[in-house]
Amino acid sequence: MSNSRYLFVGMIVLTVFVIMLRGFDWKSPEDEIFFSQFLSQVENGEIKQVVIEGDNISGEYTNQGKFKTKAPLDSVLSIQGDNLVTQLLERGVIVEVKEDMGNPWYLILLINWGPFIVLIGIWVYLFKRNSSTNSGNKLFSIGKSRARMASEHDRQITFKDVAGIEESKQELEEIVDFLKNPDDFNKLGGRIPKGVLMVGAPGTGKTMLAKAVAGEAKVPFFSISGSDFVEMFVGVGASRVRSLFEESLKNAPCIVFIDEIDAVGRHRGAGLGGGHDEREQTLNQLLVEMDGFDARKGVIVIAATNRLDILDPALLRPGRFDRRIEVPLPDLKGREAILISHCKKIKLDPKVDLLVIAKGTPGFSGAEIANLVNEAALYAARTDCTKVSADSFEWARDKLTMGLERKSFKMDEKEKHITAYHEAGHAVVSAFVEKSDPVHKITIIPRGMALGVTAFLPEGDKLSMDKVELLSKITVYMGGRVAEEIFCDDITGGAENDFKNSTNLAYKMVCDWGMSNELGALTIKSREGSFLAVDYFQNDMIADETQWTVDKEVSDILFSCYERAKKILSQNTEKVEALVKGLLEKETINRDEFLAIIGDHKAIIS
Repeated sequence: MSNSRYLFVGMIVLTVFVIMLRGFDWKSPEDEIFFSQFLSQVENGEIKQVVIEGDNISGEYTNQGKFKTKAPLDSVLSIQGDNLVTQLLERGVIVEVKEDMGNPWYLILLINWGPFIVLIGIWVYLFKRNSSTNSGNKLFSIGKSRARMASEHDRQITFKDVAGIEESKQELEEIVDFLKNPDDFNKLGGRIPKGVLMVGAPGTGKTMLAKAVAGEAKVPFFSISGSDFVEMFVGVGASRVRSLFEESLKNAPCIVFIDEIDAVGRHRGAGLGGGHDEREQTLNQLLVEMDGFDARKGVIVIAATNRLDILDPALLRPGRFDRRIEVPLPDLKGREAILISHCKKIKLDPKVDLLVIAKGTPGFSGAEIANLVNEAALYAARTDCTKVSADSFEWARDKLTMGLERKSFKMDEKEKHITAYHEAGHAVVSAFVEKSDPVHKITIIPRGMALGVTAFLPEGDKLSMDKVELLSKITVYMGGRVAEEIFCDDITGGAENDFKNSTNLAYKMVCDWGMSNELGALTIKSREGSFLAVDYFQNDMIADETQWTVDKEVSDILFSCYERAKKILSQNTEKVEALVKGLLEKETINRDEFLAIIGDHKAIIS
């Protein structure tokens, strides 16, 4: 039955219900009057006919019209002490006395049984509705697995659709070969890994890799999140784990993908005041199930996480998640391949060099590159471009890395001058220190929370930084505050983030990377992030003398970089003034314009 028919039938039922409930009368409506008015009208001879039914009185007027009233509950009162019926008859009123039948039978039935009928109807509706949906939403199947089997369309994803992580794909090819030809492995006595744990930063393509494995092997693919196991009721998560493995064995060979497994696999006993009973019982059941099933039946468990440090060690031992695959951020070639893959869906200007764009996105994950392409396409559409050009990609990259321009925000002249000197200080210092990243763009247009931005663009991928490079980076951070001090005769709070980054780098140099003259190769354990792990109660306090040495070394690094930035800017005041003048005129200066202002700067200030 269509929705319109349901609506029509519902309106009819509602109308019948209202008629029954209200006792609808097709005749003329009755006037409701007080009993005192009724008595007065009887005295005046205005009443023609009366019907008395218990304490309900109705009738007709001498002239046209009907009325109804209600007598007091104690008795049918009389007029001047005589019986009401007698007085009415003496005044020539036609009187009819009826036995009080009470409420109609249908109204009594509705009042007494209506709520139960409604509840039964709701129960039947929910039962039928949940019986026709998948098990993850069943009201009466709370302990059933919420894993979703991928559709045929989703299983069409293959390794060709995953770009930028070639080494990770190679490690998974063996899993695909086993799912396709399990006998080739079993006949030699080999045992395929029961579980594969993919570890990588968010957006690197872990979920896509798992789908590609299922697509390559042409086997069912069950997907579930770690948080789907955990509920407020103890025992529900464990029941769902059992249900998941029962269902997967029925569809073997298949792949079970558990995303964000750290939601259920967190280290047991790591919470303040004890563990989480439901989560720990769920984890225990997962450990038992993975230890109990035979991988030769063709069920491969693939899990993904970006928090390897907080996973329970029992999950990582051989026999459960036997193989660990690192899914790193893509390198230059990988970013270019990802760009090529996503640009197939947009109208790209032939002049766009994707290699150049890939060089400008160091540290971007696959998801961030996809977002970059989408933002560029949206910007091109907003500006009425027929194709996505290099300028669109430039705008999208600036938006993602520096924030959206706040052109509506107007700074006063003093703030604009201070911001210009601050950003010029960063840029000029970067030109005179060793191994500094090249300046990409300088702007005093507010972006995000910043009043101005100096953007740097690395020439290539960097896996590590040496001491000279780290000191240069801190010196560049100091350039903004130093420029304010030299050229503005005052200082502002705009260097807050610069000082925070500088201090963090200096502490890492001293405490983690052994770059201290006094402490040497001594590593002082950092307690950062330990609250979420398991070592926040460990007594690893350092001696006061050592802490004093650490603070002194950090202070010396920051002070020396500050003095170096001051020396550079003091010897290049003309370049700073020229750059500030350009910023006040144009508000944004690109790399070529910056190099034209700086001129020959190959002589490094020591």
